[in-house]
Amino acid sequence: MATMNTPTLSSNHPVVPSAEWLAARKELLRKERELTHLRDELSRQRRALPWEKVEKEYIFDGRRGKETLADLFAGRSQLMIYHFMLGPGWKEGCPSCSFLADTFDGVVVHLAQRDVTFMAISRATLPEIEAFKKRMGWQFKWVSSFANDFNRDYHVSFSKDAKNGKIDYNYEMTDFAVEELPGASVFYKNAAGEIFHTYSTYARGLDAMIGTYNWLDLAPKGRDEDGLAFSMAWVRHHDRYVDGQMVDIKQLYVPPAKSGT
Repeated sequence: MATMNTPTLSSNHPVVPSAEWLAARKELLRKERELTHLRDELSRQRRALPWEKVEKEYIFDGRRGKETLADLFAGRSQLMIYHFMLGPGWKEGCPSCSFLADTFDGVVVHLAQRDVTFMAISRATLPEIEAFKKRMGWQFKWVSSFANDFNRDYHVSFSKDAKNGKIDYNYEMTDFAVEELPGASVFYKNAAGEIFHTYSTYARGLDAMIGTYNWLDLAPKGRDEDGLAFSMAWVRHHDRYVDGQMVDIKQLYVPPAKSGT
């Protein structure tokens, strides 16, 4: 850990009388409102996307035993899944996924009121998931897809021998020397029990779900990630921070080690 000695903002930042500040703020508000309306329209278009029927059967391992994809809906018509990066044999989950997951317990109960079941799915075995979940103190539902192709079918898990070193992630072939990546997928089940895949998002498509980033975007320094090895280089599991100190931002990300290594 490093002590809290981040550089201050530029001393050349404009400081103006109240009337000028208010005029500038109103101009920015106009743009914020434009963005809000654009976001509303984008959300409408997202809901209007065509669906694809899920024909394949998936069996997951959960606390209550074996569960099908249909079972995961838990009596609701909509299912949202966070694809959490925790692979078989890993000692712990991805710090960046954990950054998002720290908010999950708070949203589950509210989503349920809107006919949405929310949970996480990982390719790690259920005992591995349960051990890490207990360490983090989380309560949200989290099941294992270790025994099925769910993660691979929804493009968040990849074989070690990917063709030409490329993987199909975020709707394009890209260079990633990893076996697991994050994402979110949404499903709908109709009255006849048919299941449809309605939406999936990956990479920065997950930004909107990161509450801490939304708050940081309001701060004078913003996310303050310029010059880092990658955007989330500062993020750690919430039990790995030290009060009054900040992480060493020069430390490179190291994927979670596998058990026994």
